[in-house]
Amino acid sequence: MQQKEKVAIIGLGYVGLSLALAFAKKRAVIGFDINADKIQLLQNKIDPNQEFDADAFNDIDIQFTDQLKDIAGADYYIVAVPTPVNGERIPNLTALLNACKSVGTVITPGNIVIFESTVYPGCTEEDCIPLIEQVSGLKAGTDFFYGYSPERINPGDAQHTLEQVIKVVAGCNEYATSKVAALYGEVVQAGIHIAPNIQTAEAAKIIENTQRDLNIGLMNELSMIFDKMQLDTKAVLAAAATKWNFMPFSPGLVGGHCIGVDPYYLTYKAARLGYNSQIITAARMINDGMGKYVADKIIQHLIVAVDVVKSAKVLVMGATFKENVSDIRNAKIADVVFALQQLNIQVHVTDPRASHNALMQEYGFGLTTSVEKDYDVVIVAVPHKEYLLLTDDYFSSITQPHALIVDIKGIYSNKIYSRKYWSL
Repeated sequence: MQQKEKVAIIGLGYVGLSLALAFAKKRAVIGFDINADKIQLLQNKIDPNQEFDADAFNDIDIQFTDQLKDIAGADYYIVAVPTPVNGERIPNLTALLNACKSVGTVITPGNIVIFESTVYPGCTEEDCIPLIEQVSGLKAGTDFFYGYSPERINPGDAQHTLEQVIKVVAGCNEYATSKVAALYGEVVQAGIHIAPNIQTAEAAKIIENTQRDLNIGLMNELSMIFDKMQLDTKAVLAAAATKWNFMPFSPGLVGGHCIGVDPYYLTYKAARLGYNSQIITAARMINDGMGKYVADKIIQHLIVAVDVVKSAKVLVMGATFKENVSDIRNAKIADVVFALQQLNIQVHVTDPRASHNALMQEYGFGLTTSVEKDYDVVIVAVPHKEYLLLTDDYFSSITQPHALIVDIKGIYSNKIYSRKYWSL
């Protein structure tokens, strides 16, 4: 039998590792990442993101490496590196452009490059491909080909996996499109959707998360309004959800590397074309401001409940960007911690999944070694499964009688009665 073409995956985060393990069941794969520590863990069948157990690394054809020379000779190069924003909310393409340079040094005629990283429409063909051409000396569409297939990985979700979600693909021409569609068709059981061109596929990815951002922004604004009316937002939403076409969104802290980032790529591109987004920007402002809003509610409680605010003690439960993951990137609870620390309030942070060292490096605070018994406020920021069965007795055992339990996602609604309770 003819040997199948080899696939190189560049970037082994949530997206890249999922792709690498899936394709390695079907053909030879080289998984490349510049993080040597991550590569060492993967070589020992340890997923740093805790999404896959050791069994997922068995009976597959894969080589993990941090050496660029090792990916030479592949037939497909799939780029799945992070595309964050900088402090001014402007797209940071550093990792993506560096990956393009790397591909340019190893690509050979006939190869196909596929991008999965989230970008603004036009980025693949305006920024990435010219750089590969410059470094390689090859001509796109003639010497090598390219495509785009936006990632749809949802960390912590065991149901909507790579295999079970329809894959959008597009290529630079008919040949590339057919090759890209066939490649992903080997591992994606849910089916392939072929977009008419690469910019359409790029735009589709952007609006998937922008739509969620807008809806959550609406829920957050409603939560602030209902709080002033002394209405239970969760109860209001439950009543509204009895109508068949009501969309089930809820308020919360919008962080992470998708919903809290992707809309900025769209507004950035729109501004370059002379259009200043209104609705998208408004939702971003609301969602980015929720950390301060939560902190202000806590400070209002402390002013009334304790003699000296700066002597208060607060426990934060959950420091990752969402439940049941270890990823702390753009975790919006950090905004709450910073706001409280500015008033010299003592803040302890606990999380069963986050890394102390990663938190220290990213935010300057780490995990507490033990939970104490005299907190003035407890913030349940992330509904990890480890927290779901905690009871009113537990919270009363770690807090002062005047304490406030801040339940960001409302997982203890109507379950806390011995302490003051507040939720978005």
